[in-house]
Amino acid sequence: MSIDKRILELGLNLPTASDPQGSYCNCVRTGKLLYVSGKGPVAGLSVVPKGKLGQEYTVEQGYEFAKATGLDILAAVKLELGSLDKVSRVVKLQGFVNATPDFEQHPKVLDGCSDLMAKVFGEKGVHARSVFGATSVRGNLPIIIDSIFEVTD
Repeated sequence: MSIDKRILELGLNLPTASDPQGSYCNCVRTGKLLYVSGKGPVAGLSVVPKGKLGQEYTVEQGYEFAKATGLDILAAVKLELGSLDKVSRVVKLQGFVNATPDFEQHPKVLDGCSDLMAKVFGEKGVHARSVFGATSVRGNLPIIIDSIFEVTD
């Protein structure tokens, strides 16, 4: 089954990939690796969330923001490659959670994106990852995620 069909089967819709917010590009491919610049939960939303986990937002809301960010990541990958079927593996996710100093649930927030990748790609979607708390991120978004994919020609 194609990845596009799998996404539809899951009841998901890919947004139009968000544009870079500075002097960089969405993706860089070197060899079999595709590096995706940091994305946030902005694509396809009428209202962009702004604020911190542990203050304006709960862990559950953060999970949904990470999932929305994952959809933007997939949209950027599809735009770059032409097809998500060219993804042979999700290699790594790295999340930056905009959070209060006492917030401790960073991994549960990033699970929103991790779970999405596993549902979309199956075993190929299980990846390495790291997550950090940040006192400030671009646009005061609640989360930013960058990612690495292994791809085929």
